[in-house]
Amino acid sequence: MDNEISTQPHGMADVEIQEWLESLDSVLESSGPEVAAEILERLRAHATVNGIDLPFTANTPYANTIPPRLEPLFPGDQELERRIKSLIRWNALAMVVRANRVEHNIGGHISTYASAATLYEVGFNHFFRARTEEFEGDTVYFQGHASPGIYARAFLEGRLSAQKLENFRRELKPGGGLSSYPHPWLMPDFWEFPTVSMGLSPLMAIYQARFNRYLEDRSMKPVTDAKVWAFLGDGETDEPESLGAITLASREKLDNLIFVINCNLQRLDGPVRGNGQIIQELESAFRGARWNVIKVLWGSEWDPIFERDTEGLLVKRMGELVDGEYQKLVVSSGAYVREQFFGTDPRLLQLVEPMSDESLRRLRLGGHDPRKVYAAYKAAVEHKGSPTVILARTIKGYGLGEAGEGKNVTHQQKKLNEDELREFRSRFGIPLNDEDCIEVPFYRPAEDSVEIQYLRARREALGGYVPKRSIRSKPLVADHDELFKEFLEGSEGREVSTTMAFVGMLRKMLKDAEIGKLIVPIVPDEARTFGMESLFRTAGIYSSVGQKYEPVDVNTLLYYKEAKDGQILEEGITEAGSMASCIAAGTAYATHGINTIPFFIYYSMFGFQRIADFIWAAADMRTRGFLLGGTSGRTTLSGEGLQHQDGNSHVLALPVPNIKAYDPAFAYEIAVIIQDGIRRMYKDGENVFYYITVMNEPYAMPAMPGDVKDGILRGVYRFRPAANAKAKLRAQLFGSGAILNEALRAQEILETKYGVAADVWSVTSYKELYNDGIETERWNRLHAGEKARVPYVTKCLADAPGVLVAASDYLKTLPNMISKWMPRRLASLGTDGFGRSEGRTALRDFFEVDSRFITLATLHELFVDGKIERAILDKAVKDLGINTDKPNPVIS
Repeated sequence: MDNEISTQPHGMADVEIQEWLESLDSVLESSGPEVAAEILERLRAHATVNGIDLPFTANTPYANTIPPRLEPLFPGDQELERRIKSLIRWNALAMVVRANRVEHNIGGHISTYASAATLYEVGFNHFFRARTEEFEGDTVYFQGHASPGIYARAFLEGRLSAQKLENFRRELKPGGGLSSYPHPWLMPDFWEFPTVSMGLSPLMAIYQARFNRYLEDRSMKPVTDAKVWAFLGDGETDEPESLGAITLASREKLDNLIFVINCNLQRLDGPVRGNGQIIQELESAFRGARWNVIKVLWGSEWDPIFERDTEGLLVKRMGELVDGEYQKLVVSSGAYVREQFFGTDPRLLQLVEPMSDESLRRLRLGGHDPRKVYAAYKAAVEHKGSPTVILARTIKGYGLGEAGEGKNVTHQQKKLNEDELREFRSRFGIPLNDEDCIEVPFYRPAEDSVEIQYLRARREALGGYVPKRSIRSKPLVADHDELFKEFLEGSEGREVSTTMAFVGMLRKMLKDAEIGKLIVPIVPDEARTFGMESLFRTAGIYSSVGQKYEPVDVNTLLYYKEAKDGQILEEGITEAGSMASCIAAGTAYATHGINTIPFFIYYSMFGFQRIADFIWAAADMRTRGFLLGGTSGRTTLSGEGLQHQDGNSHVLALPVPNIKAYDPAFAYEIAVIIQDGIRRMYKDGENVFYYITVMNEPYAMPAMPGDVKDGILRGVYRFRPAANAKAKLRAQLFGSGAILNEALRAQEILETKYGVAADVWSVTSYKELYNDGIETERWNRLHAGEKARVPYVTKCLADAPGVLVAASDYLKTLPNMISKWMPRRLASLGTDGFGRSEGRTALRDFFEVDSRFITLATLHELFVDGKIERAILDKAVKDLGINTDKPNPVIS
């Protein structure tokens, strides 16, 4: 294996190898590790020049990175910290066990925190700095499944009551409870980051660390040594997002970033790499990505054994075992360890000859040794020039004994029997007698006890309690009426797309005295697609090193300009990374006390469908800002086809409770929505964020027709009434986005050719109308004795005669979901089905959403109502050129 110490070449005696090793030891002793490293590197280069093929390896031996001689002194009271950690272990276990006794299968996790307790406690006692008025504090992404341990510590600190712990996973009980995992939406004063959807927090942490530097380079916050810590499990690294951006972290030299990977070698169902070595695999990945890698594998009890091993046999043996074998050693007796691990070589057996079987069984792993963990953390925070990952070897379910320590079932462990509880109590010295122990009470020492006093003193020295979420930003002041005014006046016949209209607004916002510096444009390598290249020179593209090259287009007006104080985050081809930047910017009001306003514009089809989990996390984190779905709609994007044409995103936005989704057709609608969004989020402090779809189809932008702002924001307003309000045949046409223009053309056809007077409505948000409808229904159901409320869409259509027809560039379910609050039957047209590589005209014909099909749908509704004869309908099919035998777009 990569990490093995090679056996000696043929014909080379042990004594010759020993001489080489002693020579290296002499250099280390006389000149230090830097000189030794330089000699080894030169030897490698010399060997390569002379034709010696040295196999590449990014691995170091399966041993601790920091040798005992370089370990710093442990600064705390190790025995007192162990007692505090033991109390936290007990209360974390009690929380889960008690919850499952009250309500069978309520769930919860014991084993993750059991394995990571030392990793967290060393951090809490010595490294995690709180946010204060003077210092922004460290940012910590806690592993989601370890939440019981974080709650248990907060209980000892006096921040959470016993009642809260009693109601773990039962938040709706009287007095409240605790959420299963870190959820800022549910516990907004406690948790900062949702982390249990695995793989998201590592990527978010990387972009958070980079955003911290972005704020510093733009002089929006002081330069500090604040760190971003991300705790994750070794099994979690199988998620592509976990390792997907690690080269960004090294490329940006993010030495403010520290990953701590809890390597207990187990995922939910079994070993992470039963037939391999996950620690060596991760070391190779991170070292290859130029991270500083620190391995914490073996506890202090191993140090004398290593010292006795002058031949390197122990490290060689450690490199030979696969993780499945290591897992078996954890659950086996000391005699088994002696025989199976050390017994492969008499010289290895001799190393542990003085030790009893029991002492062999109790040899600690590095992640459970505070001295080893402290040394790793101290080295990490002091390291400069690159991010650090700490690979800490632990045992899943550490301390649970027969109940699940190191076993495949341990992740699902929720209950312990009486003997197991007593064993856990005794192992960790919890002051409970046998009778009390089986009741699993929460235990907190007296307020004046040495444990509580020490715990409080350590947190006071680090600035306060962690985790803690607080909002420190000050509200915006201006209303920005003047900023958006020009966009309410139309384009005076000039054809522009709604994307270009938005870019015009963005350009003006960037120049605004109050919000200009707060705007954070975010683009995943599509700025030119969206017509944003004009911002390259004016706003600049952020680069932590500026621009070290002359761009090929330097002589053009819109050349590619990178700058250290650049404002645009051009993330490259990564919607996930861009969304992580959007989250960092959209939560800066809490994290940094800065009201940064992200505008993340991306190909709409690659938004909710591709990164919905990040958007859900953003919602949980109370993110603020704007997502812009560019080149949106199923039929507006000429030529691209199935993977690019978006008819889904407004439906996919429905489940996110605090996102406000709009599909505007005109520039003035976008202006009204963005201005109101800035007010609501950054002036009034509402915990909402926005999804706005914009298109690349150019057409003349009209002026705002009167005072329709309320209708725009609430979801619908009458854009163009019928010319002949006294006509016998009436209709109401509902259009959204680009399809609103098709509805307007249908209005003309219906009036001139068929004598049907139709009003045209702009539906800016079906989601807003749906939410209003269900909220009204709920209120009426709960207040049956009071005057019933009326849904907004019902009010709007109270005096609107005729048949109802809706058409959008999205699935038919959008208009259908509000049909119950309409006064009559609704005919819905939409773009259900796969996209096609075609032009707009052909696509709208294929999906049956153009003016002809809107006209036909209207006439058909009139026919069904007995308002027109069948002959008129048949003639219309022929006149409109509609092929009644065309393929069904839903299934073709």
